[in-house]
Amino acid sequence: MKMTDSRTERSTAATDVILGAAALGAIVYLQLPTRSPSWRISLWSWAFGLIAASAALGAVYHGLVLTNPLRKALWNALTVCLGLAISLFLVAVFNDAGGAEAARRVFPILLAAVLLVFGVSRMIPGLFLVFILYEALALLTAFIAYLWLAASGTLGGAGWMAAGVAVSLIAAALQPVKRLRVAWFWEFDRNGLFHLVQALGIALLCVGLSRA
Repeated sequence: MKMTDSRTERSTAATDVILGAAALGAIVYLQLPTRSPSWRISLWSWAFGLIAASAALGAVYHGLVLTNPLRKALWNALTVCLGLAISLFLVAVFNDAGGAEAARRVFPILLAAVLLVFGVSRMIPGLFLVFILYEALALLTAFIAYLWLAASGTLGGAGWMAAGVAVSLIAAALQPVKRLRVAWFWEFDRNGLFHLVQALGIALLCVGLSRA
């Protein structure tokens, strides 16, 4: 397969690889200290794993010249992985804020939300904005939850978690800005910048998770 000629698409693919590596590194970082990971760590690991899968699919989608059917199949798989990652992220937040029972109650609801978001995005082709809105709502919920947990002192590392979510909110705000371009060694568009900022958010989340 041939690589794309677009400089911004190549940089987007490269930053997808960086984001995927950050997500996989987060899993290793969280799993290594314990022989039997807790329910909490398992939830976060699955969320990070789905982010890594989305990033890998994104690297192929942006970096290679593909046939239209293959591009469509990759995009569908990417959006499913991304939606599942967002939902598992929210389940993990509910677990931190309300306990395992609260997380188990919202789990089927959030899985249904993935199907709804995916269905809406397929009804209006190219409507990735629905995923951005779903992600923004999830991140805002998480930010409020971790600020409250940090202020009440009920969860160690909650301040770091809030910082990681805040950085992720900044990343989500960058992604819809179509004209955004930054030239620094490479030329980055909104997607590449989103990936780089999100990788930093994952790193901060890991610091918080390790301190709980």
